[in-house]
Amino acid sequence: MSGKLAEAVATLMARPDIGPVLPIVAQALVSLVLVFALYLLARALKLGGDVRIADAAHAARLAEATETGFDAQDITLDRARIGALVRNSQGRVLLIRRHGARFVGTELTSHAGIRLDRHTLTLETGDRQFGTLTLDLGGEAQIWAASLRRLESQDHTV
Repeated sequence: MSGKLAEAVATLMARPDIGPVLPIVAQALVSLVLVFALYLLARALKLGGDVRIADAAHAARLAEATETGFDAQDITLDRARIGALVRNSQGRVLLIRRHGARFVGTELTSHAGIRLDRHTLTLETGDRQFGTLTLDLGGEAQIWAASLRRLESQDHTV
């Protein structure tokens, strides 16, 4: 601090009517400035944003990132855009879901664990790490549920 500022602070603190108020106010102001600095740093690093699947093209890119060479032909997005089902030309289906600030995908190989309830599909993959996901697909839920019943009858060997 500059000499005059330090002298002014010392004078204020010496006053009996101020007491411990000045140090408490100073600490609060410093804390607010530091919190604001952390907020600006998080914004600059683009941390904590709302991560969602933007559109069908984004879902196709996520499927390609999950499995190289996966050529998405049919895509449906969850209404909240936290998950998607992506089918390729061979009939293989990838389930894409949000995992924290990223997306992960897994191939659905069986219709076991898939439940339809009006406009939602609940998908249990059997993978404990991937977990269960409920997708709100609207009117497409019934169409996808019917098409997923054919998964076990297809041979996916290469």
